[in-house]
Amino acid sequence: MRTVGVDLAAEPKKTAMAVVDWSDGVARVESIRLGVGNDAIAEAVLACDRAGIDAPFGWPDAFVRMVSEHHAGRLPATGGLANREGRRPLTKRRTDLVVQAATGIAPLSVSADLIAHVALRCAGILAELGDLGADVGRVDGRVVEAYPAAALRTWGLVSRGYKSVQNRVTLGELVDAFLAAADWMDLGAFQTVCRESDDAFDAVLAAVIARAAALGRTALPEGGDRDVAEREGWIHVPTAGLQSLRP
Repeated sequence: MRTVGVDLAAEPKKTAMAVVDWSDGVARVESIRLGVGNDAIAEAVLACDRAGIDAPFGWPDAFVRMVSEHHAGRLPATGGLANREGRRPLTKRRTDLVVQAATGIAPLSVSADLIAHVALRCAGILAELGDLGADVGRVDGRVVEAYPAAALRTWGLVSRGYKSVQNRVTLGELVDAFLAAADWMDLGAFQTVCRESDDAFDAVLAAVIARAAALGRTALPEGGDRDVAEREGWIHVPTAGLQSLRP
């Protein structure tokens, strides 16, 4: 199996991509690229078995309806938009609420935070992949929505405070802890960049989450959540420990 992980940013400059080969009892990082554009991402995804992208795959149903009604001049007068609590259904996807309940981590709002720029870029990438014949279902297609913080929390590892230059020591400690828990992972020549760039390390984590999804070891939507998730997107949170992903 070969998986791809993408830590997507609004622009290529902050985007990282990792390719991991899973064979002979070892997960070998074949490459990590920084400053990755859309074409390179699409090419890598089409050449792998499963990919994980750290970016929202859609917007809340309520937000889409509200924007459409407002655009058409049909938005009903309501006091619900006057306060944060009333606006909450417009800012949280169903998957965001499920992840928060399961892990205690609240994903950023795709409709009310800067991550919306990332989601817009992701939508373009998914559309391009669809045009190229890839299955881009937003629940369990060829590409799955990855969220490294939730995965790290599930695996019992540090999930916050390792990003940015001033937290390089914490990042290095997290890499050590991850390698101890996943003794089958071989970062090879890319260990240094993972210790120096949280973008690079998050790309590796996204590739590991893609592996978990491929093996059926991530939580999927149940009941009516499935239809909603096909529109809004679904964050794949691992349901088993790192040792269950051993090649």
